[in-house]
Amino acid sequence: MTKNVPSPLPSLVPETAPFSEEQRNWLNGFFAGLISLDASGVTALTGDQAAALLGGVRAGNAQESSDDDDGGAPWHDQTLPIAERMKLADGKPLRWKMMAAMAQQDCGQCGYDCKSYSGAIVSGAEERLNLCVPGGKETARMVKALAEEMKAAPKAAAKAAVPVVVAAPPASAGMPGSSRDNPSFAKVTSRRLLNKPGSEKETWHVEFDLTGSGIDYDVGDAFGLFPQNDPALADAVIKALGAPADFPIGNRTLREVLIDGVSLSPAPDMLFQLFSYITGGERRQKARALSTGEDPDGDAVELDVLAAIEKFPGIRPDPEAFIEALDPLQPRLYSISSSPKTVPGQVTLTVDTVRYKIRDRQRLGVCSTMLAERIEPGVVLKAYVQKAHAFGLPADPNVPIIMIGPGTGVAPFRGFLHERLAVGAPGRNWLFFGHQRSDCDFFYEDELKAMRSSGHLSRLTLAWSRDGDQKIYVQDRMRDSGRDLWEWITEGAHIYICGDAKRMAKDVELALVDIVAQHGARTPEEASAFVMELKKKGRYQQDVY
Repeated sequence: MTKNVPSPLPSLVPETAPFSEEQRNWLNGFFAGLISLDASGVTALTGDQAAALLGGVRAGNAQESSDDDDGGAPWHDQTLPIAERMKLADGKPLRWKMMAAMAQQDCGQCGYDCKSYSGAIVSGAEERLNLCVPGGKETARMVKALAEEMKAAPKAAAKAAVPVVVAAPPASAGMPGSSRDNPSFAKVTSRRLLNKPGSEKETWHVEFDLTGSGIDYDVGDAFGLFPQNDPALADAVIKALGAPADFPIGNRTLREVLIDGVSLSPAPDMLFQLFSYITGGERRQKARALSTGEDPDGDAVELDVLAAIEKFPGIRPDPEAFIEALDPLQPRLYSISSSPKTVPGQVTLTVDTVRYKIRDRQRLGVCSTMLAERIEPGVVLKAYVQKAHAFGLPADPNVPIIMIGPGTGVAPFRGFLHERLAVGAPGRNWLFFGHQRSDCDFFYEDELKAMRSSGHLSRLTLAWSRDGDQKIYVQDRMRDSGRDLWEWITEGAHIYICGDAKRMAKDVELALVDIVAQHGARTPEEASAFVMELKKKGRYQQDVY
C-alpha cells in the first residue's frame, strides 16, 4: 500500500481547494514547474488564483466528467425496457437521455452506433429522428419528445451539446455502397433453403454478385438492402383508401411510392394524427389517443397501415397528405455469412423468413419475404455495407475464438471460419450452434462437420430445443462445458455472440458470469466485473438484433 508522502514543495494550492492530498501534491509540482519559480519564498495561492492558473481546465474537466462521461452507460442494455433505461438516464445530460431512448443494439441500421446517433442528433449533425428501426414507436416517440425539449430550451441544449463529439465519417463514406446514404447495387445470383422437411422455420442462404458495384467488406460487417413492400399489400392499401393507383406523387405514382418509398408497418403516430384532422366525434378522440401512444381499444400493437385504415372505415385522406404521414421505408441489415477471401466479389446472407398471422391476415417481413419469394436470381437490388462498430476477428490469428450463434446467429461465424481457413490462421475455433431440431434445422451441416473433421473447427457444440422433452439451448451447453470454456478464456480467447438481443444474448452473458464465478473462483460480483472487463478489452463482442 502506497502512503501519501508530504510534498517537499511549498503549497501552491490552498488546503481549502477541493483536491485530495495526492492531487494537491501533484498540482504543487505541476505549478512549480509551470511558472519556474524557486520554491523558497513562494506563498500559497488563493482559491481564485489557483483557478486562474488552471485556466478553466478544472471546470472543463468537471463538465467533461458530468456531460461527456456516460458513466459506463448503464442504460445501454437491450434487455431493459425503455422505461427502465430512461429512469437510469434521469437527470443526465440530454445526449445520454437520447441514447437511453435508442434500441441499444448498436446494430448500425441507423448508420451509427447508439452513442454516436444520439450525439449527432444533439449536436445538430443529424436531423432525422426516425432511424432507430429496432426501437420502433417507443423510441420514435421518446426521441421526438427529447428533440422538442431541445427546441424548447435552446440555450440548455446548446450547453449540453458542447462536449458532444460526433465521430467523423470513414474515409470511404463517399464511395458507392459504403453507407445507407450512398448505396450501390448487388445482383442476386442464387438462394437455397437451409431447412429440411419437417422444420417449422424457413431460412434461406442467399448469394449476391458484387462485380462492378465497388462494394467491399470484412467479416463481421453487415449487408444493407433496400426492400420493397409486397405489391399485394400496396394494392390493398390503395383499395382501402379509395384512391387511384396512378395518383401522382411527385414524379411517381401512389402505387410506386407505396411499394418502395414508405413503410406500411407499423402505423405511425402521424397517420393517426392525420385521421384526427379529417374525422370527428368519437373517432377523432380515438385517433388522437392513438397518435399519442394511448391504446383505447387494446389493439394498437396490431395496427399496420392497412389495419389502421380499416379501423377508420370510410376515411378518405388526400393521397399526398397520406404519404407524408407515413415513415420512409428503411433499409434492412443482415449479418454477412461469407468471407471475401474465399470467393472475392461475392457476399452471402442467412435469412429467416418472417411470416405471422394477426386476426385473419398474414403479415410479412418486408425484406425477408422479398428475398424468399418475390425476386428471382438476376434481380439487382440497392445495397451497401455497414461496417462493424466492434465486431471482428482478433488481429492476432493465433488467438483462440469462441463463437455462440444459434439459428441465423451462425451467419457471421461461418464468415469467421471461412476467413481463418483462407488465411491459415492457427488459432483454435469453438462454435456453439443451436436450433429447434437436429434433423432439419442444422444449417451448413456438411460444411461445419467437414471443418470439425479437418480440425479447423476445434470444437462444435450443438443444442437442440425440440429434439426431446427437455429444451436445450446454447447457454445450457456452455454451462456443461464450463471448465473448458474457462480454460480457453484464461488462454486469451475472444468470445463472440450473434443472435436475439432480448433473450439469448442476456442468457448467454448470465451463463458466462456463472462459469467465471464457478471455475474462476470468484464471487458473482467479481465474475460480472470480469465479464465487463472482457467487453472493455474487446474480448467479448456482440452482434445482436
